[in-house]
Amino acid sequence: MAAYIRIFKRKIMLWQVGVILFLTVLAVVSLLPLYWMIVTAFSKPELVLEFPPKIVPMPPTIENFIEIMKLKNLLRWLFNTAVISVSVTAGGVFLASMAGYSLAKKRFPGNRVILWIYIGSMMIPMQVTLVPLYILVQKLKMVDTYWALILPFLGTPWAVFMVKQFMASLPSELIESARIDGCSEWGIYARIIFPLAIQGLTVLIVITFVTQWNSFLWVLIATNSVEMRNIQAGLSYFQELYPMRYSDIMAASTLAAIPMIIVFFSFQKYFLKGITVGALKG
Repeated sequence: MAAYIRIFKRKIMLWQVGVILFLTVLAVVSLLPLYWMIVTAFSKPELVLEFPPKIVPMPPTIENFIEIMKLKNLLRWLFNTAVISVSVTAGGVFLASMAGYSLAKKRFPGNRVILWIYIGSMMIPMQVTLVPLYILVQKLKMVDTYWALILPFLGTPWAVFMVKQFMASLPSELIESARIDGCSEWGIYARIIFPLAIQGLTVLIVITFVTQWNSFLWVLIATNSVEMRNIQAGLSYFQELYPMRYSDIMAASTLAAIPMIIVFFSFQKYFLKGITVGALKG
């Protein structure tokens, strides 16, 4: 019996080692594009197209970053991206948290109908809504403005549904106790619900910020002037003008990736907790 147990434990260890090695290979493969972007950004332009390519830039240079900083609209694109990302993240998370709280903890006529409308709208691809959304924005005279880039993304269905599912796990007894103590509905939300839901909302904050920072298609459609583009759409314009300047494009892409990396690592602790909340009970 002891021999079978040892064989079983050995098989489990081999399985765990195999899983770890497999995940390590996947992690390395997923990081290769990021690594190659950084290598190209620090390589001299004449060395980028060399074959075989160099794994490490020799010698490394910051000339590409200096050149890209001379680009006329780069700072404006970064400013636009920051304004759009921060506005959509703050407004979207605020509205989604209130809507999710209402759908999760309040009972009113049409509660289930509204929830299923949200779930159903999640199945509609964004590409299907682009034309009617653009017509609406055009009739409201918001084309080529910040409003066109911010307002359509403040009430995304998946964000409301995600917050609703998280808030449904919060204890309703705390809400009832607060009502008995005379706390207003806004006080319940601000003092009880929001602090308890901060871990789940952190996941939404990171996802929303990264999504908006990388937004591309709608920005191209809703803007007419180059100055109103964000960094991703702006880089596509730069690539059209200078299609062979790969080192400069990668330098700009590296600069564009820095804020996302900072946001992720700043919220990493809460992000991981938010993902695992509700996974274990006890």
